[in-house]
Amino acid sequence: MEHFFSVVGAISGFFWNVLFLVVLVGGGLYLTIRLNFFQIRHLPYIIKQTFGKILDKGKGEGTISPFQAAATAMASTIGASNITGVPAAIAFGGPGALFWMWVIFFIGGATKFTEVVLGIYYRERNSDGHYIGGPGYYMIKGFPIKSVGKIMARAGAFIAVIYYLPSIATQSLSLIQNVEVLGVNKYAAGFVLMVLVGVVVLGGLIRVAKVADKMVPIMCLLYLAGSLAVIFVYIGNVLPSLTIVFKSAFTGTAATGGFIGAGVSKAIRMGLARATYSCEAGMGSAPIAHSAAVTDHPVRQGLWGVFEVFVDGLVCTMSGLVVLSSGVWKEIGPDLAFTMPAAAFQKVLGSAGGYIVTISIFLFAVSSIIAVIWYGEKLVEFFFNTTVSKFTRIIFVMSIMLGASFGLETILAVLDLTNALIILPNMITILVLSPLVAKLTKEYFSSDRFYLKDIKR
Repeated sequence: MEHFFSVVGAISGFFWNVLFLVVLVGGGLYLTIRLNFFQIRHLPYIIKQTFGKILDKGKGEGTISPFQAAATAMASTIGASNITGVPAAIAFGGPGALFWMWVIFFIGGATKFTEVVLGIYYRERNSDGHYIGGPGYYMIKGFPIKSVGKIMARAGAFIAVIYYLPSIATQSLSLIQNVEVLGVNKYAAGFVLMVLVGVVVLGGLIRVAKVADKMVPIMCLLYLAGSLAVIFVYIGNVLPSLTIVFKSAFTGTAATGGFIGAGVSKAIRMGLARATYSCEAGMGSAPIAHSAAVTDHPVRQGLWGVFEVFVDGLVCTMSGLVVLSSGVWKEIGPDLAFTMPAAAFQKVLGSAGGYIVTISIFLFAVSSIIAVIWYGEKLVEFFFNTTVSKFTRIIFVMSIMLGASFGLETILAVLDLTNALIILPNMITILVLSPLVAKLTKEYFSSDRFYLKDIKR
């Protein structure tokens, strides 16, 4: 098994060090330019249509409100990885990994926007009358070479179903490592988490959406408030921390304290992988949630994709600054990277800080696992039908216990490889279909019916 996972890690390293530097960064930059940097040029409007309309039920057709769709997608993106994934990236790749995470967040808005627009444009109704969509649907319906589109759709969906098992395990492991510090048995913690998640996901899409739109704002505000307290105490270390982030992104980081050292390639790999896993730009998961939204135009819902990446990047940046400015990244080894934020919080807030992080991770993990299980169910539905897909909820819920059985590096190796295999066909497809997205975007931002009407209000 040790040899097997070393091979998996080597293959994963090739993807993230070479191929995906071109595919993710190059592809995201191309989409940003292709869409005329719209996420920057129209930022005030995007904020107005997202932050400013959280309570709106939306106009047009769909199953759930625009914010409920976005909250469900954010429940997956803003998961425990926002707290624990960042220190993991720093622990294995050095502070420079945070810079490469920022690169993904900057261009990821255009990538996720493109995915969501295509998800809405090619969505359809299932046998329950709910709107469904995602990569499989726009690959089959939109890819110019139909046979290739079908192969990519089937292969991508199959690998994604496999991917969600270690993804769920990563979320549960992040919680388990932190509650163990508080003296809680890891198997007991995993079982409680499994039961709570099961109660929600067995209620279907509507219950998932309702839970997500309540949990996401609360958990974000709680964690951000605690992070600001820590950063304020170590405010003098923030500028030096940012300096080492930029410097080590291109020169690597020497070993120090609990940190074993890392080169530039490791920083790039860990930064790209953890940021992509966190914000999910390029993975094609967000369109699964957004395809159910009530909306009158694909671009209007696509704006929520930009919103998600912005919020996700903010939370990850706060985690990075907490870990770096407090100095815990030098004190704690990579194997316990998930506990770094708790250690930083405890330095400032005492035992209360540990509880804040644990509660935050619990909320983040629960919300993320709920969304991921729903994604997995929709992918199984794509393969078979709604009846079969509902039974798979149980399998996904049970995979929570994998987090109590495997180590961090093992899970990350499998996660990164399957993630890479999902991204490749999706990025190829959205780049090929980007002219359609550019056309829809131009139509929206020049139309009296949509953009001009909104800014006159």
